[in-house]
Amino acid sequence: MVVALAYVNQVLFTVYVLRVHDGDVSFIAKYLPEGWFALADGPSMRGVAERFPVPESLEPSVLRVQAFFELPLVLLAYVTVLRWLDRGLYRRLARSWLVWAASISYTFVFCAVEWDLRNPYTMDDIVIRVCSAVVTPLLLWWLAGQEESEAGETSPVRLLLFAASVWALGHLVLTVYDTALLYNLGHLGGRLPGAIVAMCVLVGARWTASRLRSDAGAGVALSSIAGGLRWVLVLFFVPALAVRYGPNVGAPVVAAMAGLVVCLVASVCSLRETLAGVGTRRIVLWAAQAVAALSAGGAAGYAAVLVVKDTYYEAGLLRGAGVCFAVVAAVCALTDRWCDIPETVRAEGDVGARPM
Repeated sequence: MVVALAYVNQVLFTVYVLRVHDGDVSFIAKYLPEGWFALADGPSMRGVAERFPVPESLEPSVLRVQAFFELPLVLLAYVTVLRWLDRGLYRRLARSWLVWAASISYTFVFCAVEWDLRNPYTMDDIVIRVCSAVVTPLLLWWLAGQEESEAGETSPVRLLLFAASVWALGHLVLTVYDTALLYNLGHLGGRLPGAIVAMCVLVGARWTASRLRSDAGAGVALSSIAGGLRWVLVLFFVPALAVRYGPNVGAPVVAAMAGLVVCLVASVCSLRETLAGVGTRRIVLWAAQAVAALSAGGAAGYAAVLVVKDTYYEAGLLRGAGVCFAVVAAVCALTDRWCDIPETVRAEGDVGARPM
């Protein structure tokens, strides 16, 4: 619904510019960096614009409307990913104080960017963003209240479907970011084929995930990966947007270090839960699994980043992270099949295999 309303506003904005400013966006484009305001100025759009009554009333479509929708788009996308991984954890997080902390954190970043790109609508946008910061957590609180609390199941197939779903959703969010939030509706035609592919992947992955039966679950290594991911999503929830905008404000090293700290803390928390009481031998095997999985995943992820030159660096990072996670999960799942065999079973198998 948020995405649909954002695109409705894009159509209304285009009508306003075509009718009131004769298609010239310089009245607002001069205040913002390059890469904004590529109008969808075709026969169909001009036909809509010519028939629209009182186009002057659409003046609020310039920056103000999108200022309200940006926060719910980001937060809803984030908690959607968390819900796919663990519905119970999603419900607890969305109904906790963390959702308010994230709303304040994201709004502060958005307002800082607004102030850096000052224009005639800046003060209006800041007020609107503050209003959105109050409404959006209430929306998430209500939505999570409708959810049944249940523990998240971990299995190789579910995690691979999760990786595919996150990639597809991320691709769609980047498409919306470019074509709607940056007012580049004219780019939609070129991005539509990729968006359709991503939508098909997303629908297929979620349909398949909804029909999976409960299985034996995950081994030690795969459980540590899933647990680490849960911790990352919780710990990264509040500072996520500040880290994302770090490279844009000239602090890529700080952003990278912040992301690394989150990952390290999440790893420690996950390993304390997963490796508690498993024995020294299993911990050594887990370390070997981790080296193999991270090596294979890192190489695959790096190759995925290099294979395509992206307009936005987030697209390459998203693709690389998705491929890396899928390979790591696959390697952990395969090696768990051998490493998690109990010692007694392995010993009996060895005896039975010896010739008489």
